[in-house]
Amino acid sequence: MPRLYLIRHARPTSSWGQGDDDPGLDAQGQAQAKAACEALLGLPTEVRPQQVASSPLRRCRETARPLAAALGRDPEVIAAVGEIPTPRALAADARPAWLANAFDGCWADIVGDLDYEAWRRGVAESLLSRGRTAVFSHYVAINAVVSLLTGDERVIAFRPDHASITELETDGRSLTLIAKGREAVTSVL
Repeated sequence: MPRLYLIRHARPTSSWGQGDDDPGLDAQGQAQAKAACEALLGLPTEVRPQQVASSPLRRCRETARPLAAALGRDPEVIAAVGEIPTPRALAADARPAWLANAFDGCWADIVGDLDYEAWRRGVAESLLSRGRTAVFSHYVAINAVVSLLTGDERVIAFRPDHASITELETDGRSLTLIAKGREAVTSVL
């Protein structure tokens, strides 16, 4: 089955709740993006990604940039692998507390005006036809896929580090988790 890679964006200039809703990468993040590119290009030819896709957010697009340039491809932007949607009625400055509460619970318990179980399935479904693709995404979106594939109902099934690479396989109808990416030793940024 074709391999598929979920890469968490590299370290941004600011984290959630710090005033910039769409930060780019800091210097360390740019180095992490290059390292992820080298790791992916270093894979055996038969499993090396040939396509690049990204969340619409800047930190993901910037993390994807070195691999896209090396492959001579423009990244496909996929909204479904973007950040977890905030409830419409929630003020922007309340998002960090809402996220922290969600992180401590299960998917079915997230409070909001959206069916977050359906959102989680939608993230996974958006990946089904993307074999041989490197998909640059976010902490919670990657957790959505991993938790679904492992049957773990917690929102945070693992803690993917910046620029970590989670490996999947797809036959176009289902996804299989091959290996989780490197885990962070600190809190989410």
